[in-house]
Amino acid sequence: MPWPPSPRPRLLPRPFRPRPIETAVDLDRGAQPERTTMAWSRTWLALLVVTAVFLRWSPHYGPGLLVLPVVTTGAALLVALTQRRRARRGVHGIRAERLTADPVGPILLTALTIAVGAAGIGFVIAAP
Repeated sequence: MPWPPSPRPRLLPRPFRPRPIETAVDLDRGAQPERTTMAWSRTWLALLVVTAVFLRWSPHYGPGLLVLPVVTTGAALLVALTQRRRARRGVHGIRAERLTADPVGPILLTALTIAVGAAGIGFVIAAP
């Protein structure tokens, strides 16, 4: 090791390069799109639980009940498969300050909930 030690090389600062905004945390510390994504995740998980309940009922209510698990499983898959698109749309919409509400998903989910609830009540009332 030579004496005196050589001076440390001077490090140049890196130029600032903003990261691309892809997630809610990158954009919004309140993480509204992330909370919405988590809510939709709970929704499709709840739909799968409802599917399991209907499958549990199927020996008691017959094959007519099997329509309900097919419908709820399809709805759960639809919610899960469109979740990333909704989250990305929310992040970019907030960034551009041009986010508009899309009521189609909640309206369809409300209609599904009412229909499945009514069908469940119908099956319970008409129980053998």
